[in-house]
Amino acid sequence: MESDPSGHGIDKATGSAAIRPAPAGTRGAPSAPPKSDADLFRLVELLYFAYRDFISDPDAILSEYGFGRAHHRVLHFVNRNPGLRVADLLDILKITKQSLGRVLKQLVDEGFIAQREGPSDRRQRLLYATDRGSALALRLASPQFARFEAAIAETSEADAAAARRFLMAMVNPRDRARVAELLNGRMADRQERP
Repeated sequence: MESDPSGHGIDKATGSAAIRPAPAGTRGAPSAPPKSDADLFRLVELLYFAYRDFISDPDAILSEYGFGRAHHRVLHFVNRNPGLRVADLLDILKITKQSLGRVLKQLVDEGFIAQREGPSDRRQRLLYATDRGSALALRLASPQFARFEAAIAETSEADAAAARRFLMAMVNPRDRARVAELLNGRMADRQERP
């Protein structure tokens, strides 16, 4: 067994990736037998194709504004969490301050997001979607809602619930509580209001 450049094990006889141990912090009692490499590759590819199609409609809308996916993510989380602190947005998106700064400046300059000082700490910047920003966020989400509704109609609500559990299990264990808090709208409740 040797490693490819990314450090994954490669079986020299077959040229296929060897099954690797679970990433640190994700181990637990398996509820099903281990998947073969072929099954894992299919899951990777299926996630890729689902994501490709999931973002295709918003990408077309974003191009009308000269925006990209980073603009979409920023607008989405600010719209869903009024008063979101810049520091929390950086933590959610896992991007650099410089990368966020460029995107945020454009969204602010073009009237999609407003920044306000924190009421108790003037250095704190709280972010709010403007009416224009909320309208665009909803326009971007609408085709994604339709795609989810169609998928649930083809399968079932039980499958959707299983998909939610599966996707949460894909999140790094150390981030799951924070993600659950964000999904349940509790992060917005913690933000300081002007």
